[in-house]
Amino acid sequence: MSIDAAREYLQTQGKAVDAYLAQMFASHTRPARLFEAMNYSLLGGGKRLRPVLCLAAARALGRDEVEVLPVAAAIELVHCYSLIHDDLPAMDNDDLRRGKPTNHRVFGEALAILAGDALLTYAFEQLSRPLAIPADRQLRAIHVLAHAAGCYGMVAGQAEDILQTGGTGDAATLEFIHLHKTAKLLAASVEMGAIVAGADARQVEALREYGIHLGLAFQIMDDLLDVIGTTEELGKSAGADQQLDKLTYPKLFGVEATEKLAHDAVLRAKQALQAGGIASDVLFGMADFVIRRRS
Repeated sequence: MSIDAAREYLQTQGKAVDAYLAQMFASHTRPARLFEAMNYSLLGGGKRLRPVLCLAAARALGRDEVEVLPVAAAIELVHCYSLIHDDLPAMDNDDLRRGKPTNHRVFGEALAILAGDALLTYAFEQLSRPLAIPADRQLRAIHVLAHAAGCYGMVAGQAEDILQTGGTGDAATLEFIHLHKTAKLLAASVEMGAIVAGADARQVEALREYGIHLGLAFQIMDDLLDVIGTTEELGKSAGADQQLDKLTYPKLFGVEATEKLAHDAVLRAKQALQAGGIASDVLFGMADFVIRRRS
């Protein structure tokens, strides 16, 4: 039943995140085209996995989701900026994202870059404004997100991904890319939810460990779906990794071994929850969800 609970929670809380994000830039002045570009990607669909994981972690520790929505929204802003920049011609040069033309295809490269910059910057404006959270917890949450998003996290992973494109690479390098590019932000999502909820050190560590393994499983599946999925299913160009000659798990290990690695990572994520005494059907179900998804 855990995966059913996770899917239902993802749907209901995803809608709550959507509603919160929809009002974020609803009233603005100039330049209208910039805000249009920001909202185009921010409100363009998606699973809302990262903010919902933040909400689920807080809920597992007794905090009401409504109180955590501003924190969860900041995480989604960072994720959204990264997708805009990831699709740029200088990066992956992709034409589709979430089944729609990518931001730079609609608004041009300059506005796409600026829209991404604006979303990233506003994430920290959002997270640092007065919230109904003790100041020490709020400061810790800001630090966790900044660390996961920057040169020790997502940016490092993206840089290494670019540097390894077209090369031979090895398993250690591939794990570094996946850990930094994807897993650290997913881990930050649950860690921030735990911090806001007032978790103790053992619970925070357990949720961080869960998030790392969940994030690795998620990215391993992304590699796999690029090989076995279709453009229609994925909402983005299938086969793009192979076309760009990126370092991926199927490239190094093949499809069957990649599937096993994803399942192994999910098992470790569940074990982390158990070790930390975190009893949450939703969080356990999320682990299964990431390896059964088709997009």
